[in-house]
Amino acid sequence: MTLAELKIGQEGIVESLGEKGIIRRRLMDMGITPGASIKVIKVAPLGDPIEVNIRGYELSLRKEEASQIKIK
Repeated sequence: MTLAELKIGQEGIVESLGEKGIIRRRLMDMGITPGASIKVIKVAPLGDPIEVNIRGYELSLRKEEASQIKIK
């Protein structure tokens, strides 16, 4: 399952990040690392972006980025 598939209020643990490269590095710099707990707070009316809570702060991600984050 990916982060983009979670509904509002659902949470999970980051299992892995998808592609290698600049997007992966950027996600890791924002605190999205394997083992971190992440919860979906809000989703925009058209589904993009998604607001999540990770490590005590809110973060907005594009749906494309969220689809690269595998959750367990």
